[in-house]
Amino acid sequence: MWIATSEHSRHIDRRATEEFGVPAKVLMERAGLAVFDAVRELLPTGGRITVFCGKGNNGGDGFVVARVALDHQFAVDCLVAAEESDLTPDALEQMRIARSQGIQPIFFSDARWRRKAECLGCRDLIVDALLGTGARCEVKGAIKEAIELINRSGVPVIAVDVPSGICSNTGEELGESVWALRTVTFGLPKRFLFEGLGLEHSGYWTVSEIGIPHVLLNEPTSAKLMDGDWVANLLPERLRASHKGDNGSVLIVAGSRSMRGAACLAARSAIRSGAGLVTVAGISDVCAAVSAAVPEATLLPLPEVDGVVSPDAADIVLQHRSRYQSALFGPGLSTEKPVQEFLTRVWLEWDRPCVIDADALTAVSQGVALPNAECVLTPHPGEMSRLLHTSIAEIQSDRFRTVTQAVDQFGQCVLLKGPYTIIGEPGQPMMVNCTGNPGMATAGMGDVLGGVIATLLAQDLPSYCAASCGVYWHGIAGDYCATEIGPIGYSAGDVADALAKARCRIVSACHRN
Repeated sequence: MWIATSEHSRHIDRRATEEFGVPAKVLMERAGLAVFDAVRELLPTGGRITVFCGKGNNGGDGFVVARVALDHQFAVDCLVAAEESDLTPDALEQMRIARSQGIQPIFFSDARWRRKAECLGCRDLIVDALLGTGARCEVKGAIKEAIELINRSGVPVIAVDVPSGICSNTGEELGESVWALRTVTFGLPKRFLFEGLGLEHSGYWTVSEIGIPHVLLNEPTSAKLMDGDWVANLLPERLRASHKGDNGSVLIVAGSRSMRGAACLAARSAIRSGAGLVTVAGISDVCAAVSAAVPEATLLPLPEVDGVVSPDAADIVLQHRSRYQSALFGPGLSTEKPVQEFLTRVWLEWDRPCVIDADALTAVSQGVALPNAECVLTPHPGEMSRLLHTSIAEIQSDRFRTVTQAVDQFGQCVLLKGPYTIIGEPGQPMMVNCTGNPGMATAGMGDVLGGVIATLLAQDLPSYCAASCGVYWHGIAGDYCATEIGPIGYSAGDVADALAKARCRIVSACHRN
């Protein structure tokens, strides 16, 4: 499913009317009906609802909701954060239809507006139809007052298209914004659902097509929501006659004296992902830890300097590179100067697909040149801020823009971690992952992800596909742990161990469809 900006949403709405003959009034009617369906899910036997309407098309959708709810025996208050003379033509028409069928809209200057607002906490549900996806400026006046009243009420909220006060393109708050329990958006998912405060304020969200022709909904945009069937069809199959050499040989260059576990987790993850051969290249303390924790992995001992890998180890890694189809560089390596010198020397001649993660990303941010090979960069927001030499706040203020900037700068596949991880690559739409859960916000998860992606690279998936499938698969494993163990408290090792079951779940779901 493609992800739309507000500009693209307006574009397909206009084309639906002008080219396909779907009147704007019909789209508005269907939008209101879709929101009312959500109302009935929360209040199946009826109840008392308050619909807050603005002056634009979002308010028009709200008038439809109010009218349909009244028709279904709901007790409806309709508060308009504007004056009747301010309404746009389409909103005015819907207000008049609603009024003719028994709705009594109360406008902002009416004394009853504040009396109704004082009793808002006694209602069962609020519908937020104040502002739509076109909102850009800081909220003020009646709209701001209405948003504050909604948030103070403690009443569950259904947002129409976007929680009022959230910028549709970035998820940033426009001074004040509605906290919704549920958001019903129209046509296509919008960017605000995946970043900024929009991610939190949208609550549980769904997309209603509202009759927009499918040819318009299928037009490519700059970003796409990842699909489980797409992932399942890309995951490599294993032939009956295959042997371990046919299933990918992965080199993991990781660990230091103070961070041995990262190498163990990455190796464990690569094995659980189905790599035929996994080798950990590390100093003696790391090799000892891996030998004890992951006996299936082979070892490539490297010389050390003060507990980190020595620059001279580069010769050993390069000497053995022909054995491996991919590599993972970085987890637990440390950011000491010898590590930077080691990576500089290795990457100067490295020519195999690789994942650049953790401390290797810090080396890149400090000037170490990437290998002349297919790479997947996997930064979290802090690492991305160092790579782009900007603040974390700037990174997070528009994650789509950040990924585009990083792809342009490095010319490689870039994966920005976080809720709804975003993957970008030159010439490809950004992929947005929809799997995973907050319980995955704990140490070692990135090491596990690196092992998954490195395995898929070793099994001949291109970087963009390996990164996208790896993130989706990793998230499904986290979701499995949240279900089987509990939403909080499972470990990165638990996720690594769940990878095989998660793969079965992905493939089985595809076959059922």
